[in-house]
Amino acid sequence: MLDELVGQQHIIGTNKPLRRALESGGIYSCIFWGPPGVGKTTIAQIISHTLNKPFFQLSAINAGVKDIRETIEKAKKTKFMGSGGSAVLFIDEIHRFNKSQQDALLGAVEQGVITLIGATTENPSFEVNAALLSRCEVFVLKPLELDDLKDLVKQACSKDEILKNKKITIKEWDALLRMSGGDGRKLLNALEIIVNFKGGKSITITNKLVEEAVQQKLAMFDKGGEQHYDIISAFIKSIRGSDPNAAVYYLARMIAGGEDPKFIARRLIISASEDIGMANPNALLLANTCFEAVAAVGYPECRIILSQVAIYLATSAKSNASYVAINQAQALVKETGDLPIPLSLRNAPTQLMKKLDYGKGYKYSHDYPCNFAHQEFLPEEISDRTLYQPSKNAAEIKIRERLKALWQDKYGY
Repeated sequence: MLDELVGQQHIIGTNKPLRRALESGGIYSCIFWGPPGVGKTTIAQIISHTLNKPFFQLSAINAGVKDIRETIEKAKKTKFMGSGGSAVLFIDEIHRFNKSQQDALLGAVEQGVITLIGATTENPSFEVNAALLSRCEVFVLKPLELDDLKDLVKQACSKDEILKNKKITIKEWDALLRMSGGDGRKLLNALEIIVNFKGGKSITITNKLVEEAVQQKLAMFDKGGEQHYDIISAFIKSIRGSDPNAAVYYLARMIAGGEDPKFIARRLIISASEDIGMANPNALLLANTCFEAVAAVGYPECRIILSQVAIYLATSAKSNASYVAINQAQALVKETGDLPIPLSLRNAPTQLMKKLDYGKGYKYSHDYPCNFAHQEFLPEEISDRTLYQPSKNAAEIKIRERLKALWQDKYGY
């Protein structure tokens, strides 16, 4: 069954970690982190089937501590009866469980009563508590590639009980793949809609047919999938584009859809640094305070806090200079490797290091006028590289002027 799974070859391919674990006959508690429709649930079911383990499934959207405890009791009975050892408990959207719900799983995981498999679209480092996370291996699932999506359609046409009895020809792929948004589940839903819309035994799928059949109907299948990512994308791009009206509109759309307010607040923190940065450093402070306030207050009142900060960021001066700088710096590190640190900057805690001239010639900036001493900080091989270029906004124009006064023409400021 694993060989039939589309995508995720980096974890299920030959000699990859998850496949090795299954082939050895054992599996450990783990969390699958990735976008919707990339196979998280399917892999969990394959694990259970391959190892002949009882399979239980809960959704964190509607399950509580009582449901968790009842399921654990059922798992204990299957273990006592010798039904394939510890049961697999699959929890979809595990990031929606609160601390007490997550804590209810700890004992059963530690005792081996269950093999926990959690699925999440959110970074588990933020949403899964440390005690539970330390007992789980995290696997990052990637979005499906175009070839993966095509393979998924072809498999469905040849194996699905209804579709295999029809002659389905894909003449044009563009619209079908575009509407899937890389979500395999959404792609199959779209395929089903198209087949039902067209009817008959022979169906030729074109871009026009896809648009006619799917355009008005596909949204009902996707309250947490592509729309989730489309709306947050529109929200952040509205802030970046300095449109507070659009930003508040998309914020309201997310609130109406039941979006986790902490998810929105985290994106505001990222935007404050990526899109505003040094043009207004206070933006990051306010966004971080927003996250703390949202976590403390919750809905419905936290909508006011989110609105205030979204408007503040949207109306703020913008700069992506810090974002560009770290991207260029990382590319430079990748290109040049581990260049030797200038001797003057090296730490010299021992006599041997001092004899080797570690720290020799270093100038303590505060001993000099204006707290600045001209000296070389970059490795010699890249001493002429400029990574941070201040943008043309009021705050960074002042930064550029100061850097030019200090460094003269060294960095081209």
